[in-house]
Amino acid sequence: MRAPGRRVPVALLVPAVLGLLFLVSPLVGLLVRTPWTELPQRLAEPAVLTALRLSLVSATLATGLCLLLGVPLAWVLARVEFPGRRVLRALVTVPLVLPPVVGGVALLLVFGRRGLLGGWLDATFGITLPFTTAGVVLAEAFVAMPFLVIAVEGALRGADRRYEEAAATLGAGRWTTFTHVTLPLVAPGVTAGAVLCWARALGEFGATITFAGNYPGTTQTMPLAVYLALETDLEAAIVLSVVLLAVSVTILAALRDRWITSS
Repeated sequence: MRAPGRRVPVALLVPAVLGLLFLVSPLVGLLVRTPWTELPQRLAEPAVLTALRLSLVSATLATGLCLLLGVPLAWVLARVEFPGRRVLRALVTVPLVLPPVVGGVALLLVFGRRGLLGGWLDATFGITLPFTTAGVVLAEAFVAMPFLVIAVEGALRGADRRYEEAAATLGAGRWTTFTHVTLPLVAPGVTAGAVLCWARALGEFGATITFAGNYPGTTQTMPLAVYLALETDLEAAIVLSVVLLAVSVTILAALRDRWITSS
């Protein structure tokens, strides 16, 4: 809280205001150009509904996959001491800074028909992942899982381990302790991480278009639809962008006190 009678230095205030304007003005421009009177009609268009439905379904499935794999991974990073843990943690967070297109290329090299695992999946089970809806889910999970792992690992490190020790003293096994004590303790962190993961998956573009392509009804999610609409229908692109903006603002507002501003 600012002390009474102290003024904000102009040398800090001016660049702060300019930074705020730089970040907010594009969003204001988007809202100003939005065809609000045509918004219901635009949202009811078959192509928009298809992209919206595919985005919601794929983001939800990707979040489920991230929960299935990411929560145990976060537990290992937070609770298990082993050589190379720092390196493993760094590798887990690489998708946060890796260009999504590079991630898509890497997924192709592993899960493509001639990839390290893709060739075996195709020959053994007839499973082909690239350019399919399953490929969309895989690409979204790849870029979104670090958000979940970081949130859950932070919650695990901040949890009071005395409850887990008490459960072990009473005879509870590792799995029972994890499901009945640890998970309830870190449930807010898991929820925050899952919501952030879902929001990141919903907005994924680069890895999706590289690994899964841009096929309407199959792999064309909302970000890809925005990209395509920019070439033919600017108003449709604006409508889709406003929907994604509304989702992002809602997520950040809901998690403000739980994760974003926590220290």
